[in-house]
Amino acid sequence: MDNSIISRLNRYLEYTQLSATLTYDEVDQIVIASKDHNFVGICVPPFWVKKVNRDLGDADIQLVTVVGFPMGYQMTETKMQEMQLAIQNGANELDMMMNLSAFKSGMPWVKIEVAKCASLAHKHGCLLKVIIETAYLTDNEIITACKLCADAGADFVKTSTGFANAGASIHHVHLMRSVLPSNVGIKASGVIKTAQQAINLIEAGADRIGTSSALKMISK
Repeated sequence: MDNSIISRLNRYLEYTQLSATLTYDEVDQIVIASKDHNFVGICVPPFWVKKVNRDLGDADIQLVTVVGFPMGYQMTETKMQEMQLAIQNGANELDMMMNLSAFKSGMPWVKIEVAKCASLAHKHGCLLKVIIETAYLTDNEIITACKLCADAGADFVKTSTGFANAGASIHHVHLMRSVLPSNVGIKASGVIKTAQQAINLIEAGADRIGTSSALKMISK
């Protein structure tokens, strides 16, 4: 085990809360915990971005939200409008769900959509992470999706929404790292509950870990 990862695990963790029943008080707790432990990011639903941006102030914590979540089959124009509003409200990283319906149909529009969204994000100095939902893809489809995202300008490829029947796996992260260029990061997410799971995924090639268990992972 890499002790250097353990010592800076907090800087891999995006404290993520995307529950449908997320409350105002819970959002407050996420912000406080993230500041206390200097997590690399907070990922919240779009509705809460403006509040979290205000509460974070000048803290060195990335404000992440989701786009086209969790199914990904919204129109591209809808996703871009979501992005515009999120950026306006203070988000600086956008986790966009890929259009799996179009991808499974072999449509070239998927790459065009990612390129459009990456261009919009970069215009505003933001990062785009594309969620490919590995649970629904074969290994060959994961390879194709990763190459598509990289070619279209994505900054990260993300494994999962956390709403599918499985989340991140070491096998999938290894596979993604083997085909993605070094300038494209990997965010592992979905059913990551323990520090050991997170460390294993980082050692497999993940650059970020999205988890609702971030606080438990670094608590002694």
